[in-house]
Amino acid sequence: MIKNKQTLYSCLIVLVFGFSLFFVGTDGFTAYTAESARVTKLIEEKPMFPEVTLEDSEGRTYSISEFEDKYVFITFIYTGCTTVCIQLEQNMAQVYEKVPSEYRGKEIVFLSISFDPTRDDPEMLDKYKDMFKSDGETWRMARIPNQNELDSLLEKFGVIVIPDGDGNFAHNAAFYLVDGKGSLVDVMDFSEINEAASKVTNLIEANKGE
Repeated sequence: MIKNKQTLYSCLIVLVFGFSLFFVGTDGFTAYTAESARVTKLIEEKPMFPEVTLEDSEGRTYSISEFEDKYVFITFIYTGCTTVCIQLEQNMAQVYEKVPSEYRGKEIVFLSISFDPTRDDPEMLDKYKDMFKSDGETWRMARIPNQNELDSLLEKFGVIVIPDGDGNFAHNAAFYLVDGKGSLVDVMDFSEINEAASKVTNLIEANKGE
């Protein structure tokens, strides 16, 4: 009897210890992987889009304040990517089409930012945007020529970019949503197209109703 009780107590201690480790290790069950924990932290902290100079496919230069009072729906890509970037931009195109046309350009702009500024000059970005039927206005493609500024943005938004030494990059991918004041408000799974479009549309309509 005593032995059974000791066994029971031992099992309970192991379970409680394991439960505690799991709770701490997953940020209180809200995140089950390092990536989701990173995203959760970003959404909680809502970092500001830093002061950087964007150069788009038309050769225009401006800061994020160009889109003041508008939502900015962002992806991070490089045109030499033959894997996830293509799917990312195809999905972005679908979100773009699902957001009511009267909101595009007025309440929200779409922005694809290259993290390969040396190769992705305005001419290359102009060719790349045509692959996805980007109009270059309500959906723009741009680079950040200054590497320090680019690194600052990638760090603030938790974008991981690792060069492989052969001109390609290993990187994470998501939809990023910035509000009209330049604050990151959401990071969304790029595979969940309908959810992203609905979330963006609902936010716009909620703001218009205020």
